[in-house]
Amino acid sequence: MKKNLMYEGKGKALYSTDNAGELIQVFKDDATAFDGKKHDVIAGKGQLNCAISTFFFEKLHAANIQTHFIKRESQTEMRIHQLTMMPVEVVIRNIAAGSICRRLGLEEGKILDRPLAELFYKDDALGDPMINTEHCELFGWATADDVRLMRTIAMEVNRVMSQLLEDVGIHLVDFKLEFGKLNDAIVLGDEISPDGCRLWDVETGKKLDKDVFRRDLGGLSEVYHEVATRLGIPI
Repeated sequence: MKKNLMYEGKGKALYSTDNAGELIQVFKDDATAFDGKKHDVIAGKGQLNCAISTFFFEKLHAANIQTHFIKRESQTEMRIHQLTMMPVEVVIRNIAAGSICRRLGLEEGKILDRPLAELFYKDDALGDPMINTEHCELFGWATADDVRLMRTIAMEVNRVMSQLLEDVGIHLVDFKLEFGKLNDAIVLGDEISPDGCRLWDVETGKKLDKDVFRRDLGGLSEVYHEVATRLGIPI
C-alpha cells in the first residue's frame, strides 16, 4: 500500500511503501502542454496511461531491457523500483515532427534515414534545453559512458516499440525516455505512454498522442483508448 507522498509532478505522483526501495507511481488525469501553461483534467487518462505503460514495460522486460517496473497495482497505480533519477532525457526520432522541425527547418513527416537520438536537460523552467555529452560531463549530470548506455538502451527500446506499433498500424514518430540508477545500473524509468510519444496512424496520419491536446484536435482519452485497443490492452 502507498504511504507518504514523495513527489508530485504534472502527470504522476510517487508514494513511499512499506518495502524499502519500492514506490507506488500514480497516474493522474491531468493533461498539460507547453511546460504546464496549458492544463486540463481528462477523465480516464490516468488509467489509460497506466495500462499502456504497463504493456510496454512488460514487453521490454521480455526483451531483457531493465526498467523500474515491478507490477501494476491498480487501474492507476504501478509499483516501481526507486531510482536515483538522472537529469538528462533521451529523445528518439524516427520521423521529423515537433521541435526538430522548428530548429532545423525540416518538413513535418520527413522519414529519417535512421533513428536519431537527442539529449535534453530536464528543467521545466528552462524549457528542457537540448544538450550534448560534453554538457553532461562538464556539469556532472552524466558521464560519457552513462550517455552511451542510455543511447544504446533507447535505441533498443525504439526497436521493440516500433515493431509492436507498426504491427497494429501505428508509426512511432518520436518519444522521450527518462533514466535513473538502481544501485550502479542505469535503468529505464518514468512512463511509456502517448503522453511522451508521437504516434501517427500509418494509413491516414491521424495523431494518436498528446498533440491532440496540444493542438485542440479532438478528445484525448478517445485516441489513447484507440491506441490501447489496437495493442490489445485490457482497460
